[in-house]
Amino acid sequence: MSDRARDWDFYLRTVSNSARDSNFANDPASDPSLLHAVKKLCDFCRQEEKSSEDLVARVYPHINKLFQRSIASLSQSRSSNGILLLVILQFFLDFGEVVLHDADPSLRTFFRSCLSREFADPVVAEATLDFLNVNKNKLLSSFPNLLPQFFPLLLKLIAWHGEKLEKPFLKVFPGLVSPGSFLPLFPSLVDLPILVVALEKVERSSGSLIGSSIASIQKSTAPEMLLALMDEAYTGSTIGDGGGDSESEDSSTIDVADPLFLELLKDENDGLAERHWTSPGVAAVLQAAINSPQSDRLRQILNMAPRLLDLYFTIALRDANNSLICALIPILMTRNSALFPDKNYMYELRRRLLEFMLAAFQLSPDFIALLKKPIIDRLGEAYDSPEKTELALQLCWAVGEHGGGGGSHKDAARELFESLELLLYENLSSSRLGLRQESAVSSDNRNFRKSSQSRLLCFVITAISKLATYHRELLPRARVALGKVAGSRISDSRVWRRARDYLGLMNEPAICLSVLGPSRPSHGQMHYPGTVNWNEGGTKMIAHIPFYILGEQEGPPFHDFSFSDILPRR
Repeated sequence: MSDRARDWDFYLRTVSNSARDSNFANDPASDPSLLHAVKKLCDFCRQEEKSSEDLVARVYPHINKLFQRSIASLSQSRSSNGILLLVILQFFLDFGEVVLHDADPSLRTFFRSCLSREFADPVVAEATLDFLNVNKNKLLSSFPNLLPQFFPLLLKLIAWHGEKLEKPFLKVFPGLVSPGSFLPLFPSLVDLPILVVALEKVERSSGSLIGSSIASIQKSTAPEMLLALMDEAYTGSTIGDGGGDSESEDSSTIDVADPLFLELLKDENDGLAERHWTSPGVAAVLQAAINSPQSDRLRQILNMAPRLLDLYFTIALRDANNSLICALIPILMTRNSALFPDKNYMYELRRRLLEFMLAAFQLSPDFIALLKKPIIDRLGEAYDSPEKTELALQLCWAVGEHGGGGGSHKDAARELFESLELLLYENLSSSRLGLRQESAVSSDNRNFRKSSQSRLLCFVITAISKLATYHRELLPRARVALGKVAGSRISDSRVWRRARDYLGLMNEPAICLSVLGPSRPSHGQMHYPGTVNWNEGGTKMIAHIPFYILGEQEGPPFHDFSFSDILPRR
């Protein structure tokens, strides 16, 4: 007998004995030689090209039995089963067709029963991501719903381990996005810092999720509680009470009667619903989190979440259908003002949210007409907070730039025009522009508010002018609105001068269409000769641009003005 044959028999006996030996029946992973034996058997099956099917058929019953026993022993096991189960799963994926084994139930069992307990183990977490990356193509083609179903668990894994596993997780991430997971994945990504807060609360309340050995984790109630919460999220079952002593002062179990605790932890699987941000309890926890020193784990996630959102938006614009993107935009508008209260994090996320929204409108201007109701609602909230003001600014620009959805959406354009009119007339009052002295408001705040309102007015005036250029039936109303602003001589000259300039443009229809008309043909919209494509403005030379746009330069032109004279340099 050759050395290779002897090794095969030895490893096969090791696996066979572990699968049936009563000493290891309740905890197969406690045998240190078992993992090595399974790996060697898998290597033999891959290397023996001629007789590999016979070898696979011989080893499969023992491997399958070992997998079932390992899963059954998870609740009593004092050793980590994750690495062993991943090796067995690799065997199932490689040779499942030979032995007619469907790996889908085994994969789901691993996620639901094993990874939900051992996600905090850095070795298991890294091995899991490596396994998913190695088999990514096969998983996406043969089991396309697997990763999207368990994206909450994988987000929990990356939230706990942070930047150390960011690179392999970014490779796995596209597999989490599917039509079914596309919408719920967005709030879960935005709420990653909240997920970290919830997990760290588990650690503080019920013991460490990770220790020097898996035994210390199993003695803690934290993994069991998280598993129960996972079961509730996936199966709809309820979490049992914590026992009679759950409220005692010296109890180490989680007080499941704490509604705030359940609220945070339950939603670490599904993201926070909008109603939670109005909850006084959640607001208090978020405020406490921002007032206390940030943990290293939280700081890492605050840096990672924007990068994950970048990848999510890239996939959305490339692969998602219009109905999903259209459904995402109202959620995006809502979450723009409901973010984890870290200054840099809020800035980075809001910038990405607004950029994606504008990119989506550019991709499909019809969205503006379809979403006229949420857009009008957001315009009505323009003064509630600075972030809502900025959102209203961007929406005003999009409405004007894309003509309220285009020439085929006249009813929607009229309703959007009326909303802009209302916003404009509200601002003509001195109280809106902060012209009256208000003793309760400091000078700096008053100046900031005045500047932001003037900036918003400039955007509103431009949107009204562009809408009227797209839809000629709105021109008389636009003239009235702009005339009132131009005649008001409000304190900020930028506002009334812009209104006056647009009125002057409207007296020259051809020039008005060239400057304020559509910059590109879309959905049958005719691209008129001479219409300015502002994206190419820095390279074009046009002589008939009205001189008042060029800083009120009067008299005949002494040269051909370049668009770079009037466009801001990037």
